[in-house]
Amino acid sequence: MRLPLFVIGLLLAANVFAATPEETVRQAMATLAPNVKIDAVQESVVPGFYEAIAGGEFVYVSKDGRYVIDGSAYDVANKRDLTASSRANARKIALGKVGPDKRIVFAPKAPIATKHTVTVFTDVDCPFCRRFHQQIAAYNAEGIAVDYLFFPLSIHPGADKKAEAVWCSKDRANAFTAAMSGVDPGNATCPNPISELTRFAQSLGIGGTPTILADDGSMISVQIAASPDQFAAELDRLAQANAAKN
Repeated sequence: MRLPLFVIGLLLAANVFAATPEETVRQAMATLAPNVKIDAVQESVVPGFYEAIAGGEFVYVSKDGRYVIDGSAYDVANKRDLTASSRANARKIALGKVGPDKRIVFAPKAPIATKHTVTVFTDVDCPFCRRFHQQIAAYNAEGIAVDYLFFPLSIHPGADKKAEAVWCSKDRANAFTAAMSGVDPGNATCPNPISELTRFAQSLGIGGTPTILADDGSMISVQIAASPDQFAAELDRLAQANAAKN
């Protein structure tokens, strides 16, 4: 069947002016929050919706732009948080852009091989961060390398200055360990990434310390990490689960 030329024209025009996923999300969010930044848009596993990162938070926008759902989506039948994997992947991508020049690294030493690397957002004055670091040798013995990123919390006045003093030390690792034992790191100053890392943590939706992230961006609870062997087992489990997906 041959369509009239004017019908073909209408179909072509519809294709030209059909909103892209990004445009649909931006238009919907502009109505609710005109100044919010849209960081990413992709197809969602939730039928009829796009998944987006807006202002550092995950939202779901219907493909007609009429509905916006703020928060996590769950697969009830499988009892699975569908947004968790997206959040983890977003964190993984973001962490990949943070170079070694902004980290303080405690890695296993030979003959122990590194099996897993975790990133820990930490605060010198955070009691739970101090407890975590007290076991750094045990983590390394399990083959776990720990990359620390400073995230001094506003509830700990002066923690940012202590972080800067540690960063500006000649031996950052030793200065960090001493500070985590309660030793005053002094007041050294120098160019440092602490303010940048604080903004970075906030952009990921991180609000507390220690926040512990596995290689794949998954968040590990402090309760699990408190036990080096359970910590290693959980990292093994995540690695196996990710390998099974690929």
